Amino acid sequence: MITNPRSSPENEACKDWLARVAYKGAEVVIPEIADYEVRRELLRAGKERGLGRLDALKGILGYAPITTPVMLKAAEFWAAARKMGRQSADDASLDADMILVAQARVLDREGDEAVIATTNVRHLALFASARVWREIN
Repeated sequence: MITNPRSSPENEACKDWLARVAYKGAEVVIPEIADYEVRRELLRAGKERGLGRLDALKGILGYAPITTPVMLKAAEFWAAARKMGRQSADDASLDADMILVAQARVLDREGDEAVIATTNVRHLALFASARVWREIN
């Protein structure tokens, strides 16, 4: 495996994990909201190579666009989280976490169980299956 000299051990471990789960047959999908969050930072920082790698990854893996059903479900989750006192962002924010869990739940309805691979399970696990990425085999 060729590595980026500026890449951290955590990034390398994540790349290895991704290759391993994909090799085992798991369908790995990039949610559009995750692409947005990564892309905006790459654009802000002027990281053209990173943008190229993100686009290449989107060409290899599946991609889950934000759709009307996703946004309707995200609004339900946003309201429910606030009613429970468990919001993951300020009331005025878009709350990308709720859009992410809505994307997972819409994918669930399409036949397969969607599991969000993350480092932050707490807010996501309220409404969707979410696990620390290192624990997903």
